[in-house]
Amino acid sequence: MQNKQDYIARVQVAVSQLHNCGATWRGSVPVHEVFRGQTVWQGDVEVFDLTGHPKAKRAYAWSHLDGAKDDKERFVAVLEIPPVDSAQKAVQVQIVKDVKAKK
Repeated sequence: MQNKQDYIARVQVAVSQLHNCGATWRGSVPVHEVFRGQTVWQGDVEVFDLTGHPKAKRAYAWSHLDGAKDDKERFVAVLEIPPVDSAQKAVQVQIVKDVKAKK
């Protein structure tokens, strides 16, 4: 398992680059998302306070393995803009977005 500080630093850079703003790490929130009795996502969501973003003051971010062989790290950063008001909601919104993108 990678060093947590290194991981948070990589996620922080991704948030800043994806949303073109400053990001200050505030903490980790464990999220376990279940759909029809099956775990669809489980892990820590990193919470960042944003500076210089025109619409959002906070973002929820994480990374996961992606690609044909799960050999790439994909960063996800969801802005706290309604309906997103929590780490759990950020994960739910991203799952729906990913499912729609695969269709």
